[in-house]
Amino acid sequence: MNVNSEVFPFAAIVGQEMMKKGLLLNLVNMSLGGVLILGEKGTAKSTAVRALADLMPGLRVVNLPVSATEDRVVGTLDIEHAVREGEKRFEPGLLAAAHGHILYVDEINLLDDAIVDALLDAAAMGVNTVEREGISHSHPSRFVLIGTMNPEEGELRPQLLDRFALSVEVNGEREVTNRMEVIRRRLAFESDPVQFRRTYEKEQAELRRRVERARELLQRIEPSEDLLVWTATVGIRLGVDGHRADIMLMKTAMALAAFQGRTRIVPEDMVEAAMMVMPHRMRKRPFEEEAFDAEAIRTLLGDLQEVTHAP
Repeated sequence: MNVNSEVFPFAAIVGQEMMKKGLLLNLVNMSLGGVLILGEKGTAKSTAVRALADLMPGLRVVNLPVSATEDRVVGTLDIEHAVREGEKRFEPGLLAAAHGHILYVDEINLLDDAIVDALLDAAAMGVNTVEREGISHSHPSRFVLIGTMNPEEGELRPQLLDRFALSVEVNGEREVTNRMEVIRRRLAFESDPVQFRRTYEKEQAELRRRVERARELLQRIEPSEDLLVWTATVGIRLGVDGHRADIMLMKTAMALAAFQGRTRIVPEDMVEAAMMVMPHRMRKRPFEEEAFDAEAIRTLLGDLQEVTHAP
């Protein structure tokens, strides 16, 4: 398998288990809806995203810089050529390059509104359409959207926030031994990337096999009626808008079960899925100091689990 020796191996990333799991679930089900990673700088966000391509043959990570122009993202139409020759000439953009792959946006909260609108349209329809002076061109654009951001640098538009199936928060390691290991591995990688990657190739291969197996198991999972009731009840009790959260919750639980090597969803899958699906969709109510925190969500889900007897 051809790999880029300059990419830090996914299996070598220390800690950040929730972030890593959120990313892996989007490989198990590439129609899941992507993941938003929130956290301070220097917490391996970009490293983890770029490392994903090693875990699935043929997968690419297409980078969308915050400085990219609208034409660079959606593509351009040569109007003069169309008028002169009577045929369309389309120059593909990043949304075309990302079709079937990962579209990665670092500092996604700093994107221009026009770019955000283009992402929303493509994410909703699976198609990118470019129109100039009455001439239009469309092409498929289905991708896994992964965004990273530092919340201290500004918020994300609610419409785009809701498009992410999952959100996870990352922080720097607080244990001395873990921080030491972060330093040790980074220095070893920079000293000899090829040898470092060789050290983790067995773990990388196991991750690839696990993702491939999970993708197969996912096709055999069907949620029970009890779990559907439980999912719908969670959405109502947490006061999220619309039905996207309910659907994402069930799809995430299915992916989690498959990743654990099962064809049956268990309550723990639903709880873990809700912790990634619900927090960024919950609205602060008037006069409340803050939205529900993670522990409040866990308590609520535990109560519902007892009430509905989810299998």
